[in-house]
Amino acid sequence: MTASKNVYKQKSNSNPISSNVFCADPGAIVYNGRVYVYGTNDQQQFLQTKQNSYERITSIVCFSSDDMANWTFHGEIDVKAAAPWILNSWAPDVCIKKMPDGSDKFYMYFSNNGCGVGVLCADSPLGPWKDPLGEPIVDMFMPELFGTCPNPFDPGACIDENGTGWLCFGGGIPAGFDESFPGSARIARLNDDMISFATEFLPIPAPYFFESSNIRQINGTYIYTYNNNWGERTKWDYDAPKPSQCSMSCMMTKTPEIPESWEYKNHYFMNPGDMGLNYSNNHISYVKFNGQWYIFFHTLLLQENMPFGGGFRSICVNKLEFDEEKVEFSLSMGSRRGVEAIKNVNPFKDVAGTTIFTSADLGFEDIYSPERIASKACAEGAWFMVKNVDLKNGASKLQAELKGKGSVELRIDNLSNPASAVINLDSSDSAKSLSYQQLQVQIQKNDAVDFYGVKDVYFVFSNADICIKKWKLIE
Repeated sequence: MTASKNVYKQKSNSNPISSNVFCADPGAIVYNGRVYVYGTNDQQQFLQTKQNSYERITSIVCFSSDDMANWTFHGEIDVKAAAPWILNSWAPDVCIKKMPDGSDKFYMYFSNNGCGVGVLCADSPLGPWKDPLGEPIVDMFMPELFGTCPNPFDPGACIDENGTGWLCFGGGIPAGFDESFPGSARIARLNDDMISFATEFLPIPAPYFFESSNIRQINGTYIYTYNNNWGERTKWDYDAPKPSQCSMSCMMTKTPEIPESWEYKNHYFMNPGDMGLNYSNNHISYVKFNGQWYIFFHTLLLQENMPFGGGFRSICVNKLEFDEEKVEFSLSMGSRRGVEAIKNVNPFKDVAGTTIFTSADLGFEDIYSPERIASKACAEGAWFMVKNVDLKNGASKLQAELKGKGSVELRIDNLSNPASAVINLDSSDSAKSLSYQQLQVQIQKNDAVDFYGVKDVYFVFSNADICIKKWKLIE
């Protein structure tokens, strides 16, 4: 069968993390040996209109990875279903609270349009997510915010070394202020319940503040980072270089409840347009994983390879230059190439059918269920690739859970190589084709393909609507 050529993420580049889902405004956590990344679901807007004005986005996407190269799509979180009162759901940030019984609770804070902040909670990073309040946790009409913080959105959350939660947010220019010092960044200490506040909303004196608040505590220091605005740097009274426009800036303190204690440090991550990519707004999250700091951000990388515009964004990841001991950022850059894999994929245990490095003409089925989600061919010749699969000394069989009509080919190392295994799906029984089947076929060894060691693995679909939920090799 002929493989589709509609591929927009190249094999040589790890960015963006998804080859077929537009997403932005990342919020990242590390949990049980995986990095989880949540983002604004630009794909929802894309499927309804070809201009990204964000107003149709009411869900959040979730990906995870343990190798930083292949990313498993866990589907969409239907925020509108969980919290019917919302206008939109943008820019999620998640933190993990250790409960008295030793269990973990996950709290997701998100922008309700530009009007405020909502919160969802769950017992797992994959949900199910519930609304514990039935209303915003932060709203622009709260007396302490009205008129001084016009857009209390883009939340950042963390739990500090003492187990205390913090929430920051903000946006807009209040009357009487200008773009050099909008005065609309806020932070507050959370109560133990993570859904109410122990302090007032305290100002953070962030110069040229725009959006994308983020808060962390590292080595006793609270680190507030934000996206500065597009304004000309006509006023600058700080002992640090002027930040470039719409880059990420950093402030630090030991005492976040004392506004005067915040000290501007530097700008540490450029706008994508100043890094050789297309200009866009800017939003980051950073985590330490396997001993390395990584920064997640969004760009227009996927869209720029497609025959349309519209402002649809994609989440990317690069290494972050951060001295943890000194609590000091160096200027880091994003790139098309992204990061290298930190481990190989083990194909001799179940691999999710939504674990992907790149793909062509691929979609998903059951996107609101992390347990049932599957990759789905959208056209004849659709395919996806998993990178750095360790075949070890070879395998005898391929096993997969699939449904549909037609066939699926396993190709090794190169999309143009002959099939090493072919799974034929029964097309004579229409009812059977609607249900998942666990099928097993022999690996076909041939001289053209070296079926040993670390290889890239491709799955190619003959027909549209074939779905794959999981697969593995058998020695």
